[in-house]
Amino acid sequence: MRKLLKVEKKKFFSYNYLNDKHKKIDWTIRLIFIVLLFIGNFINVTRDPLESIWFLETHVLLFVFIIASETTRAIMEKRFAENKNDYIFTTLQLVFMSISFLSLFTTNFFGWFR
Repeated sequence: MRKLLKVEKKKFFSYNYLNDKHKKIDWTIRLIFIVLLFIGNFINVTRDPLESIWFLETHVLLFVFIIASETTRAIMEKRFAENKNDYIFTTLQLVFMSISFLSLFTTNFFGWFR
């Protein structure tokens, strides 16, 4: 897909910001995510383990963080990137990751864990 869209390979888990606005938005998303992790962990630890709030679970928050972060990257790439195909690749990558994660979590890792 990268060759078809003529997109350069980026480093995995690196901070590839397009500009200062992208950096500020990304760090805001990260800080909100960290605060939500602490709040969600505190709330779910104080509750009965069988009655935890599902949207405050770590894996759900992580999934939302990835979607928010990559959506922000795609929007910034559409507006500010030199290669206009970058946002298409990021969007396709986000869709693939979302489908993969949802299929893993909804099937209990394809029946490995019951």
